[in-house]
Amino acid sequence: MSIDLCNKFELAKGMGEFLSWENSPHKPAVSPEQREAMQLAHRTLRNSADPRTAAGDPSAWSSEFAYALDRAAVRLDQRRSEVLRADALGHPDPAMREQALYEYADRNEDDAIELLAQVARNDGDRQVRWDALWAIEKLGGLKAIQALAGFAADPDPEVAEWAQLFTSELTTSDPEFDTRACRFTEGRTFDETIFLLIHCDLYIRLDDTNSHWAKLSLAPQGLARVYGQAHACPNVATREHKLVIAKTISGLHADGSPHVDNYLFRGFTDRTRVDRGSFFFESHVARPFYVSGRADDRSEGVVDSHIGFMRQGCWFLDPRFTVRGGAPAIRYVRGRFQGWGYTNLARVAGKPLEQILLPGNAILSTLHHPVTGPMTNVFISGTFKGKLNDWDGDGQIDLNSRDVYATTEGEVDSNQDGIADQPGMACCAWQGPGI
Repeated sequence: MSIDLCNKFELAKGMGEFLSWENSPHKPAVSPEQREAMQLAHRTLRNSADPRTAAGDPSAWSSEFAYALDRAAVRLDQRRSEVLRADALGHPDPAMREQALYEYADRNEDDAIELLAQVARNDGDRQVRWDALWAIEKLGGLKAIQALAGFAADPDPEVAEWAQLFTSELTTSDPEFDTRACRFTEGRTFDETIFLLIHCDLYIRLDDTNSHWAKLSLAPQGLARVYGQAHACPNVATREHKLVIAKTISGLHADGSPHVDNYLFRGFTDRTRVDRGSFFFESHVARPFYVSGRADDRSEGVVDSHIGFMRQGCWFLDPRFTVRGGAPAIRYVRGRFQGWGYTNLARVAGKPLEQILLPGNAILSTLHHPVTGPMTNVFISGTFKGKLNDWDGDGQIDLNSRDVYATTEGEVDSNQDGIADQPGMACCAWQGPGI
């Protein structure tokens, strides 16, 4: 056991003994609701709390850069709370409704869970609904569990399963799934194509003094619009040490074709438990860096660079779902990621979010390049979740039916035949007619 984990679980044990008060002569005077909340807190601590945070060396639990920035940064989104509420309920663009909703939740407004639940019940976009449920889980606590319980029998099976999964995570730290069967599509490059929900905080360095920072809490659909919708694409034979994250940005190319942006990750996976794998993976891929700050925009020049990114987390197998060779499929994955980015502040200054959260209007970057390094001004820190869904409404969970334009090495594969359009090219080089 790591030295930073020693002697910490005793605190959780003591809390459990305190809560076992039925036969105690010193039974505390608390209401049933208070007791339920305290018992929930204990179960959560016992099942999933990081013991490093309990009376230990602060170098183990107080060294998270994103937390430090979160305390220092000013909000890029300056809308008043009542405006956020109105936009969350009535903006015509689903991505902007969701963005307002996540900003409202990030401010931890008193009625945030009530608003999230209202949107999850009534919004016409199913992804807004399940992303709202994820935000409820993020806020956590007894109120979150009670709110999620209201969606257990939702007529949309994906909304219902997300609610079931989030509730189980809050109470046991492990996911729980429904009992639907699955369907495997033959002739595909990947055994699975898992649609990812990604939420992140963008911390923007505003000047060279390093004392002025801005923050934007970017909701899943807003992130997908700017940086691309991501799919995790594992194959059983290699998933413990290699993974392709296939991304596409819609609405960037004038001809309507998707902008393909793939990342090959490598790392280690801990398989000491047969039902899951805990992983730490890194990516280091060649990428064009657009000096303008917008993907495919060559107006200010392009620099060849290599982009690095980190992801860590855990995936969970479902023995009822099998892929090639009868191996169990990954039913669900969750984790964290970090990386660097560049936002052209002059391009976005003074504009409303609708004119900022545009396809490709921010790019990933690296500090390890003489041109891109000094321009890098965004630290990206976030979380991701992905589960298998029924995408065609036939009542079966689709294992690998999603369109992803990548080879097993992460190269661009526009016709999905498993062969790279151009060997070694992981990001499309669309330049438009006549360019």
